[in-house]
Amino acid sequence: MGLLSGALGGLVAGQVFALVWKKISGEPDTPQALSRNYSTREVLLAAALQGAVFGLIKTAVDRFGMKAFHRAVDAPLPRR
Repeated sequence: MGLLSGALGGLVAGQVFALVWKKISGEPDTPQALSRNYSTREVLLAAALQGAVFGLIKTAVDRFGMKAFHRAVDAPLPRR
């Protein structure tokens, strides 16, 4: 369960970051660290933003997963 939610969270974080970067920069692609087409400032800003977005989404996925798990495990068993 944790592996699946982690992978899903990573995919969502990547998509959210791409959307946020497009809104901020007006460019269709995110800067790559080794690309000469972007300034160092742009690359570092993109990396910081990507880390923040990834951290936020990973924490949210982990937190909601933990809550769902505890709701399922801690719930009283149904009567027969």
